[in-house]
Amino acid sequence: MNVLKFGGTSVGSAERIKNVARLITTGDEPRIVVLSAMAGTTNALVEIADYLYKKNPDGANEVINRLSLKYAEAINELYATPEYRQRAEESVTAHFDLIRSLIKDMFTSFEERIILARGELMSTEMMHLYLAEQGITSTPLSALDFMRTDKNAEPDLPYIKEKLSAIMKEHEGYQIYITQGFICRNAY
Repeated sequence: MNVLKFGGTSVGSAERIKNVARLITTGDEPRIVVLSAMAGTTNALVEIADYLYKKNPDGANEVINRLSLKYAEAINELYATPEYRQRAEESVTAHFDLIRSLIKDMFTSFEERIILARGELMSTEMMHLYLAEQGITSTPLSALDFMRTDKNAEPDLPYIKEKLSAIMKEHEGYQIYITQGFICRNAY
């Protein structure tokens, strides 16, 4: 099993996502593909959270709208068929709708974490859909189902091994497993 990690610049545009897709679909050995958010996304999500902490919903909405336009452009360039373009649009729209739903009087670190995870979740969903459109089978794995840090904020290796082993056994036979970098649960 190979593990391939791609940072935000690697998946920062439709063309770069296509390049990563070419890289991860070569070879016979099964691989886990770990993706970051598209370049600039995490910074924008941090900016949104900062505006919400400061009780500035207009500022947050401005960044949300700008970021959602970036994703709409990437989707239009990435997918060749209306079916997959629509599926990607629906997925990404659901993430932005969730972010917008968190614009409220009481904004805490809990809501911030939900917002900051959106970038990785969107990039992995977009890659999975792109591969499917190309006729390549992959399976998405949510990092939140197996990644956890311990009470010292270090990777909880026994937990990760146990959970990931069970998930991999459940999804045997795939060549490409797609998951997120950056996001995990903590010991609490």
